Amino acid sequence: MSLTLSPCAAAPRKTGDAASHFGHWAPAEAMIGSDAVLERAREDSALLERVARQDRAAFALLYDRLSPPLYATALRILRDPAEAQDVVHDAFLSVWDKAGTFEAKRGSAFAWVVTLVRNRAIDRVRARRRRSELLAESVPGDLGYTEVAPTAAGHESAVANEDAQAVRAAIETLPLEQRRALELAFFGGLTQEQISQSLREPLGTVKARIRRGLIKLREHFTHRP
Repeated sequence: MSLTLSPCAAAPRKTGDAASHFGHWAPAEAMIGSDAVLERAREDSALLERVARQDRAAFALLYDRLSPPLYATALRILRDPAEAQDVVHDAFLSVWDKAGTFEAKRGSAFAWVVTLVRNRAIDRVRARRRRSELLAESVPGDLGYTEVAPTAAGHESAVANEDAQAVRAAIETLPLEQRRALELAFFGGLTQEQISQSLREPLGTVKARIRRGLIKLREHFTHRP
């Protein structure tokens, strides 16, 4: 059964929204003796149990209750509203698929879901670093682009802030072999060595394809209106 979520719904409508939601999930020591907080945690667990039975109404309620603080968590890690919304969206799709694996005796429903969000956000940060390293390594001076190295970080930042669909659209314009290598690097977060193994191509061939593709992408985003 598929679900469609609006990532924008995860964003708090005002600054106070996230703060007020976080007040419901203080550290464990602070929760002792707080009947309201414990009751809310029980309600969240009950909703998650219903989600495990494919209850869409329960899923919608859980999303409304948890998405503001989860969005704030993702935003603190990623510092990018669009990426934070995407992470919360992806995490809730996993909640729908994996709710049956939740065990209340091991922790609260919020703790379980926030772990999904944090892991995804951290994975995105790591992917950014890999892309930055890739851009720094893959455009060599022997191709006549000696000026690229000092601006690579800025270019990576520009690409990281682009809408994912725009980046994918740009990559779609590349030749097939360059496109496959860059998709694995940009969206799969793989290193050049891992891409070489995945495509079963020599490392030198992969590096050449990546650098040619990166040069074309650089030109695309540099001249983009």
